[in-house]
Amino acid sequence: MEKDLILTNMETLPGHRIVEHLGLVQGNTIRAKHIGRDIMAGLKNIVGGELKGYTELLSEARKEATERMSRQARELGADAIVNIRFATSSVMQGAAELFAYGTAVKLEKE
Repeated sequence: MEKDLILTNMETLPGHRIVEHLGLVQGNTIRAKHIGRDIMAGLKNIVGGELKGYTELLSEARKEATERMSRQARELGADAIVNIRFATSSVMQGAAELFAYGTAVKLEKE
């Protein structure tokens, strides 16, 4: 059974000491807008409210990018990924990249 990988946006983990720095790990995905979501978003622009289709799209993209980053860390034998950050960028009109990155480390309990 594979042990759980600790993911955090902190630089350190309380109760643990970083004993080895394994390097930068990253994961990304590029997602395009869906015509159905665009139509619903246009309607929401008129009446206001959350654009749930886009919220779901970004949530799925964050999950996929995080899973890809985690897989890379596991391949390096990491116990954790610290200092995790997310970034987005427009690739073309209607498509955006979501990029997750952090530092893979080996830990020791204090």
